[in-house]
Amino acid sequence: MRGRGIHYDTGLFFLSKQTRPSFDPRVIEREIRIIAEDLHCNAIRVIGDDPDRIDVAAQYAAAAGLQVWYSPFPCEMTNEQMLPFFVDCAERAERLRRDGTDVVLVTGCELSLFARGYLPGDTFADRIPVLAGPDRESALQGIPDRVNTFLGEVVGAVRPVFAGPLTYASNPLDGVDWGPFDIVGLDAFRGLRNAATYRDDLRREFTHGKPIAILEVGCCTFRGAGDYGGAGWYVAMEPDGVTLKSDLVRDESEQVRYIDDLMPIFDEEGVDSVFWFSFVDGRSPHRTHSGPDLDMASYAIVKLLEKDYGIPSSSRAYPDMPWEPKEAFYALADRYQGVGQSGTADPSTHRPPQTSHRRGSRSLLQHEALDRPSS
Repeated sequence: MRGRGIHYDTGLFFLSKQTRPSFDPRVIEREIRIIAEDLHCNAIRVIGDDPDRIDVAAQYAAAAGLQVWYSPFPCEMTNEQMLPFFVDCAERAERLRRDGTDVVLVTGCELSLFARGYLPGDTFADRIPVLAGPDRESALQGIPDRVNTFLGEVVGAVRPVFAGPLTYASNPLDGVDWGPFDIVGLDAFRGLRNAATYRDDLRREFTHGKPIAILEVGCCTFRGAGDYGGAGWYVAMEPDGVTLKSDLVRDESEQVRYIDDLMPIFDEEGVDSVFWFSFVDGRSPHRTHSGPDLDMASYAIVKLLEKDYGIPSSSRAYPDMPWEPKEAFYALADRYQGVGQSGTADPSTHRPPQTSHRRGSRSLLQHEALDRPSS
C-alpha cells in the first residue's frame, strides 16, 4: 500500500448545517501536523465546498510533506453549477502542483446522491427516502448514463488546466466508466450484506487496469456499527434524522475491529491508497453527562469535546486541540507506521490481466437504503 491516508473535512453545508462550523487556520495546521507526524499518514484527502478553505488545508498539508488529494465536494448543486466549480478547483490544484506538491484531483463525490438532478428530490434528505421506497428501481434508471455524461464533461474541462492525475469518489449507483480517469476511486464500506463478497468485489475493480484508491471507508462508534458500514449513521438516528437512538452502546473498539478486518484486505489485494473516513466530525460532540453522545453516530477517529468536558489538561493527549483521540486513532497510527516501515507491496503483482475499460462493478457495496455516511 503506497498511500496511507485520512479523509479530512474543511466544511460543507449539508443537511442544513455546516459540517465544520469553526475553521481556525491555526487548528487546521496543527491537525495536519498531527496527521503527518503522529498518525503516520503520507497522504490526505482534503474535502469541502469552499475552495478557499480547501486551499488553506492543502497548503498546510503540502508543507507537512503529504500527498494532497484535492477534493471539491459540491452538495446540492446542479451540473450547471458544478462544472465551473470544478474548473476553479482544478486551477487551484494546478497552482499547488506547480509549486512542487504531489496532487491528485478528485472531481466530486457520489453525484447520484449529493447532486441535484439525478435522484428525485431537491435535497439529500429528500433523496434518501427514495432509495428505501417502492420507486427505488425506477428512480435509478439511467443514472449511470447521466453521471458518466457529466463526468466526461468535467474531465474535458479540467484536463486543460490540471496536469496531474484525476479520479472521482464513486458509489455503486454511479456506475462509473473509468476510461477518462487515471485512478479508480471507491467509497468502499463493508457491512453484513456484502461481507461475504467484499474481497471478490474489490478484486473485480482491478480489471480496469488502473490503481485503486479507497477514498472512504470506516464505521461509527457504537456497538455493532461495523455491521452497517456506510449506513451506520442512518441506523444510529431516529426517523427524524436528528435524534440519536437511546439504546446505542458506545464502543470505540468497534472502529478498531473494522480497521483490523479491512486493512489487511487492502494491503493483500494491492490497493494503492486508502483514506480512512474520517479525522474529525465538527457536528457530533462526545458527551458523557450533558446530553446525547452524538459521537457514537460519527465515523471520526477523534472525539470532539464540548467546553465542559471535564478532562484535566494533564490527562489529555492533545490539550491544545478541541478533541481527543479515540482508540481507532492509535490503531490506525500503529498500522500506518508498520506499513511505512515495512515498505509497500507492488500492486501489479495482485492485479488480474488488464481488460478494456468498462463501468465500475455495481456489486461492491450495493445500497440497501443507502450505504454511505453523512460526510
